Amino acid sequence: MVLDYTKIQTIYIVCGKTDLRRGIDGLASIIMNQYELDVYSDALFLFCGNRSDRFKALYWQGDGFILLYKRFENGKLQWPRKQEEVKELTQQQLRWLLEGLSIEQRKKILKAKTGFVS
Repeated sequence: MVLDYTKIQTIYIVCGKTDLRRGIDGLASIIMNQYELDVYSDALFLFCGNRSDRFKALYWQGDGFILLYKRFENGKLQWPRKQEEVKELTQQQLRWLLEGLSIEQRKKILKAKTGFVS
């Protein structure tokens, strides 16, 4: 069973460090008690521990929870560590994160002005 995150309505990242020894119940309690979010909504919740080469994801699929655990063999995630909060991510930010990039890109190509200047 593979989870297609592009079909999920909301993606949340829990900033800072989470004890990844926690299972479904422990992670769900963090979401409900600490951040007061609905763990049963159409949302994917991402957690990272001390090491930035692994993360867990929690998702309610309607009849039960899915708990994903991934460890990267080469490279690390650029996980936001400064704040103990939950941030909502876009699909693009999740792709950046999983590719080892920062969720906050510093430079952006600006749109070109239309029309010709003479």
